Parts: sequence; C-alpha cells; structure tokens
Amino acid sequence: MAATRLFTRAIVRLSPLDEGEDVAAFLQGLVTNDVTGKLPAYAALLSAQGKAMFDFLVWRDGIDLLLDCEAETASELVKRLSLYRLRRKIAIAVDDALAVHWSSQEQDGAALDPRLPQLGWRWISPAHAGDEANDEAWLAHRLALGVPEGRAELGDILWLETNAVELNGVSFTKGCYVGQENTARMNWRQKVNRRLLVLPLAHSDEKRRKSAYPDLGLAVDHVRVENIEPALAPQWMRPALSPAD
Repeated sequence: MAATRLFTRAIVRLSPLDEGEDVAAFLQGLVTNDVTGKLPAYAALLSAQGKAMFDFLVWRDGIDLLLDCEAETASELVKRLSLYRLRRKIAIAVDDALAVHWSSQEQDGAALDPRLPQLGWRWISPAHAGDEANDEAWLAHRLALGVPEGRAELGDILWLETNAVELNGVSFTKGCYVGQENTARMNWRQKVNRRLLVLPLAHSDEKRRKSAYPDLGLAVDHVRVENIEPALAPQWMRPALSPAD
C-alpha cells in the first residue's frame, strides 16, 4: 500500500462526559467556522485580537469531535481549549490511537479537503506501527497550491490575512467566537491589507518571510496586497486581489 500517513499531524478528541453535554456547541462558541453542520470543516482558534493561534480540520466521530491539527502543537491546543471548558463535563485530549492520512487520489472513506478540492483527500483511521510517512509529498503538494497552514506559517497573523475566506476557514453567520470582533470588522470594511503568499524563494523578502523551504525552493511571506504580483499568486487567490467594485 502507498504511504499515506501524516506524522506531522495529530488528533485531539473532544468527548462529552455527560448526556447533557454537546461538544459541537462548546466548540462552536470558540472557533472561526461552523462546526454544527457538514464536516470536515477548516477552522481556527484565535487570540482575542483575531490572530491565528491554532488551525485545524474538524471531523465528527459519533457524538465526539476530532481536530486534525499540527502534532507539535497538539498538547498546547488541548491546554488552550481546556481553559475555556470551565466546569463543563467535556474530555479534551490527544488521541494517540488515531492517525491522519492524505492522498492526492480519491480513497474509500476519505473526504476532500474543505479548504480547496485540489488539496486532495484526507481521512482518519487507527494508527499502526507500520504506517509509512507521506509528509514530504503533502508539504510539496500543499505549497505548490499556495496554501499555508500551521503555526510557523500562520502564527500571530490576523485570520483573514491567512486567506481564511478564500480557503473556507471562517463563517460570518455562525455567531460569536474568540477573536470574532476584529475578524468581522475587517470583513465588513474590506480591510485585508496583507496576505500570506507562497513564493519562489528567489522572490521572497526576508523581512516579510514566515517560513522557508530551501529543498522546495519556496517560502511563505506576509505581503502587502498592493505588492502582490498576480502572476505569483495562486488562481484561487487572484479574485480577492482585484475585488469587484
């Protein structure tokens, strides 16, 4: 079988510990997207100022929710969500028994990435010792499509500047969540002045650079919109660079 597992990803499970608890309602009041409807969905947990702290895909597993997140920040995500739990009877923990898988080709039981169909197919299944890593292929595929993710690329950037609208990572009708005020204001005023952009390393500006991938010849920069050359932007971003009057 072809390698499909993403070892750079982990699963955080949210489970109700009481019949009266609803983990979707709990998460709905915290994250940027609607997690009570069709899943998987792309979402983030923001700071109060509307800056990205954690981004993830949300899946449903019966009455539980599963967060497909960065492995290296999974424990931090658990701690952060637990701060909001207060006295609610909800278990929040990394689930080491599960693994995230990805393929560019359709697979049984897999779902298209909700950010962008071209990103391919993802699924969650029990982790096995013999799983083969597919992280390098995923990284190259994702960056080739110009899609940023994770703390190194998104961290401390205003959520709409990460291209969250174009990548289906925000709902403007779901109600309040952490960081919602600044995010909504930016949308209403159309004040997205900067964007994350995956660029050839030769075009990257060190002062604007968030991450660099020398082996791929690419970098992720935080660039003012007026300085983005449309030819260097991915197709899915270009309409946002020249919005209709």
